[in-house]
Amino acid sequence: MKLILFNKPYDVMCQFSPHPSRVTLANYLNIPNIYPAGRLDADSEGLVLLTDDGKLQHKISHPNWKESKTYLVQVEGEPSPEQLLRLQGALDLGDFTTLPCKAMQVEEPQWLWSREPAVRYRASIPTSWLCLILTEGKNRQVRRMTAAVGLPTLRLIRTAIGEYSLASHPIMPGEHMEIMA
Repeated sequence: MKLILFNKPYDVMCQFSPHPSRVTLANYLNIPNIYPAGRLDADSEGLVLLTDDGKLQHKISHPNWKESKTYLVQVEGEPSPEQLLRLQGALDLGDFTTLPCKAMQVEEPQWLWSREPAVRYRASIPTSWLCLILTEGKNRQVRRMTAAVGLPTLRLIRTAIGEYSLASHPIMPGEHMEIMA
């Protein structure tokens, strides 16, 4: 059984099949019979787990298992205590209500790589960093959550899935490593 940790760069599609206008996982990984256990949007960066084991893929990605996912989020503005409380609670996003999660303001990580293209900069609007730990992962959920509380997402990086993290397995964007599962 293979378990691959991959640090997905910005603007890469989380699929192996060709895409008409974007780079895909196939441009970075030439390992037969592996599949992503969950996905990241093209405009999100960070940890993606890939495996050749269907049961492990199901366990990692299926919502019933509630595998925690940790995200670093650069947002526009400074979060108030009320905004952080709203993020932590069940948040009605219209088509679904989120499960409670952990949300805290953090300093910009010193180890963070630069992004190409760079995040937009506006001198008159401060940015800040949040850490969100979710046990679900619906389509564009983190971006929708921060927007719902008035803190639009500028940059989104998944740093951990369950016990697997970029902190304990430091790989740069576009790099991967195989680990024992």
